[in-house]
Amino acid sequence: MRSSRRFFSHRKAFLVGSLSNLQTDLDFSSATSVAPIGLTSKRIVDIVLALSGIILLAPLLIICCVVTWTSSPWPVIFRHKRVGFNGKTFDCLKFRTMVADAPERLRKLLEADAAAAAEWAQYQKLRNDPRVTPIGAILRKSSLDELPQLFNVLIGDMSVVGPRPVTEDELLRYGASVKVYTACRPGITGLWQVTGRSSTSYETRISCDAYYARKWSLALDSKIIIVTIPSVLFTKNAH
Repeated sequence: MRSSRRFFSHRKAFLVGSLSNLQTDLDFSSATSVAPIGLTSKRIVDIVLALSGIILLAPLLIICCVVTWTSSPWPVIFRHKRVGFNGKTFDCLKFRTMVADAPERLRKLLEADAAAAAEWAQYQKLRNDPRVTPIGAILRKSSLDELPQLFNVLIGDMSVVGPRPVTEDELLRYGASVKVYTACRPGITGLWQVTGRSSTSYETRISCDAYYARKWSLALDSKIIIVTIPSVLFTKNAH
């Protein structure tokens, strides 16, 4: 276990080094300096990886469907609008991890608990989220809830690697970096996901997205994919 954690730590350092100097206020030209042939190659890789993942992980997808359904008889797949490439919205797919009245529970909690409201304002997440079901907590901790996004990748809404998908309300926080975010397809995994995830501030998340948009390459994507597995297995920051 210790050797695995050391490996993960070294891979993160190898991947991006320090995030302290990343620029968030980028113009559109610097964010999209990738040649069209590079974007085409990225799309081809996405299709191959998505198809392979769906086929190889089919038994796991079925198991997740069953346990989600048995936890509470509501739709197994949760669809939520996210902003994607060129600012177009799409239905981001996940296994359902929350109770049916999740929005109402969140509203009541944020009104009654100042600490929770502050945490939500900073991270757009809650470490102890009352909306999440017991099965949903396991799926989230292991990131298995995001497996349906392989279908998003296959149809072209998402990429295997890219910025974390955001809502229209969240996109307002990007300010001058909105064009940076919309220059890329959102990803199942990405720079932010493997360099801190839910333990980092939203500003760091935006910095990661800006860095990725400027520095994108198939080599960087490969490094992020390599780091993703130990990140999911050993990180404590997913919630």
